[in-house]
Amino acid sequence: MTTGRRVPGVALRQWRVLVPVVVAALAGVVLAWILRRSGGFAWVAFARVLADCAGAVVIGLAALPRLNDRLTVTWRPLAALAGVWFAAEFTVLLCEAAEIVGVAVTQLDAGDFLTFLGRLSGGQIGIAILFCTGAIACYAALAFRRPDTASADLVLVFAAVALSLRPITGHMSQQMFGSVLAAIHALAAACWLGLLLAMVLVLRTRGEWAVTLPRYSTFAAPLVGIIAITGLVNGVVRLGGITPLLTSGYGRILLAKLTILCGLVALGWWWRRTWVRKAADHRVTAEISLRNAAAEVLVMAVAFGLAATLAVTA
Repeated sequence: MTTGRRVPGVALRQWRVLVPVVVAALAGVVLAWILRRSGGFAWVAFARVLADCAGAVVIGLAALPRLNDRLTVTWRPLAALAGVWFAAEFTVLLCEAAEIVGVAVTQLDAGDFLTFLGRLSGGQIGIAILFCTGAIACYAALAFRRPDTASADLVLVFAAVALSLRPITGHMSQQMFGSVLAAIHALAAACWLGLLLAMVLVLRTRGEWAVTLPRYSTFAAPLVGIIAITGLVNGVVRLGGITPLLTSGYGRILLAKLTILCGLVALGWWWRRTWVRKAADHRVTAEISLRNAAAEVLVMAVAFGLAATLAVTA
């Protein structure tokens, strides 16, 4: 049975999907601002969602060969995305420092920024995140030249640490087990989005989809459960009840995020009964698999935009 062949020009077209993914994520931020109804626009959420999405793709690209051992890590794009992640995290730090000082980012003094980095926990955590993302970018750039000796495990470790650091020191850190739940939630969400997006970017043939997609589907089911449980528990604890889901900006954003998650769960259930089964039997073209996966990724990106705003909403 044929597994399909790689079509010239497909690779570039697939990587262009990153543009609508970014647009969808930013749209999620705007939607969250509309739902919040009060306070100024959280510009830091733009940088935050870009950092979260870039981190998710880095994890996805590094972990993808674990779903299909015939695939190899694409080190050059991984290095570029890690660089984007580093830049986005640096922007997040600038925005946070400016908010604490009470000035616009363009008016932030270098001395105040250095004080924020050196004396406040948020700045120190930011330095650690920059170290992790910078290390990933440098390692991936070197690994591109020596792929036979490179290990994706190091990327996964540093990426997991970088994605966990900010959640464990966020608003849930004041609650019992809040930091742990927040970190687990962030990592599960990154793996869920990152692996599927990495498949969209990397997989070229029907045979690659036939092997990788069923394994991702099996892996995604528990991830969704973890995301739903940890997100709901964190939200209810943060709000102190069910009523604020409708009466507070934080609650409305959380409710919108849960609604999208429920929609994605229903879509995933339908995909497993149709698309995944057919793909496993080589009865779906690579183009159809790419289209289906890209559509789901776009919805996920909107949820990431809501989550990024949620993280900076009091």
